[in-house]
Amino acid sequence: MVHKRLTAEMLALIAERLRALAEPARLQILNELRSGERTVTDLVEGTGLGQANVSKHLQLLLAAGFVGRRKDGLYTRYRIADEDVFRICEIMCGRLEVEARRRRHLLVGSRSKGTPRGAQLDGSKWPSR
Repeated sequence: MVHKRLTAEMLALIAERLRALAEPARLQILNELRSGERTVTDLVEGTGLGQANVSKHLQLLLAAGFVGRRKDGLYTRYRIADEDVFRICEIMCGRLEVEARRRRHLLVGSRSKGTPRGAQLDGSKWPSR
């Protein structure tokens, strides 16, 4: 695989798009749109977020190119404009799974080496539930 050198301008554009995804509410909206077009009202009901909040996040996602919209009579319907956003999320989920397995392995390994159950690797106690 050949890697091309990224210019400062390209890095700034990438960072801008990643910032658009760095908000759980926006990811929640994208997840709702995964099953098809939705109005703001649909998204408010599906996410539990307020109408003003959903509208604000949709504008940012629209500007970043992740969603598109169309007028349908009195309604504006939003849709996913860039399916690659879910590839980004899948990559992150894969990384989280690898990290969770690594941590689980460390914790299980530490218990078998004499670390008491309920103790962290630094020796402090986790709060009991």
